[in-house]
Amino acid sequence: MKLFAFCLVMGSIAQAQTDVPAAALTAREDAAYSTESEPAKPLVKKFVRNVLLDQKEIWTSPFHMKGGNAKYWILFGGITAGLIASDHWTSTQLPNTRDQLRYSGRVSNLGSFYSVIPATASIYLVGLFTDNAKARETGLLGAEALVDGAIVFEVFKLAAQRQRPLEGDGHGHFFHGGSSFPSGHSMESFALASVVAHEYHSKKVSVLAYGLASLVSASRFTGRNHFASDIVAPAAVGWFIGAYVFNTHEKVSHRLAPDVRPDVQPGEHRYGVALAWHP
Repeated sequence: MKLFAFCLVMGSIAQAQTDVPAAALTAREDAAYSTESEPAKPLVKKFVRNVLLDQKEIWTSPFHMKGGNAKYWILFGGITAGLIASDHWTSTQLPNTRDQLRYSGRVSNLGSFYSVIPATASIYLVGLFTDNAKARETGLLGAEALVDGAIVFEVFKLAAQRQRPLEGDGHGHFFHGGSSFPSGHSMESFALASVVAHEYHSKKVSVLAYGLASLVSASRFTGRNHFASDIVAPAAVGWFIGAYVFNTHEKVSHRLAPDVRPDVQPGEHRYGVALAWHP
């Protein structure tokens, strides 16, 4: 039942990233990030409000799922179930030497909170000090996606309680007090990579971002910290969360886009421009 709920949320996030209700957009407008640098206090308030709105949409989206979007959670559910069934076998196919485990641990550190949080903060600070609006936005949306991902994976870790590959008999039993499913490293890495790739629309940037996220995720498997299913499913969720955060922000930005028109009235001796904001 917990696995079904996880797959349902995955499919729902996939729908949510492209189907943002008008009422939610209205609420977003009040919490929209400015294209200019903002003081810390109002910026933090906006950030918190956006995260709360994200969580509301993520956890209530199953109730708004349309029939055509069921393919997402059916697909993810099938893939995840297949991986879980073969997890014990796949986890024993690598040599699992000390060197493998040691190097995997070093690589996986790139996706830890101690790495992704400073990296995201650095992107924002670079944008702040160089007056680069895109970098500031990338940092903000990246941080928002990371917080969203952290909440989602912590909830499901508590629900699944799956044993890790080196715990118990190695079969990864659920509801045995473990913390293997889902992988936070995988979800967070792909959430940040998704935001960066969506922001910059560059093949090189996308390859680098997703390449690093894939490397971190794979290292969690080769380091025997997680089973394959613990990594693949959260990677998809992380990507969807990053895409959802970016797309939601873009929809709000377009709604708040200024409409500049010439205002020429010779009879009234008025010449200028009119600026209007259209929802």
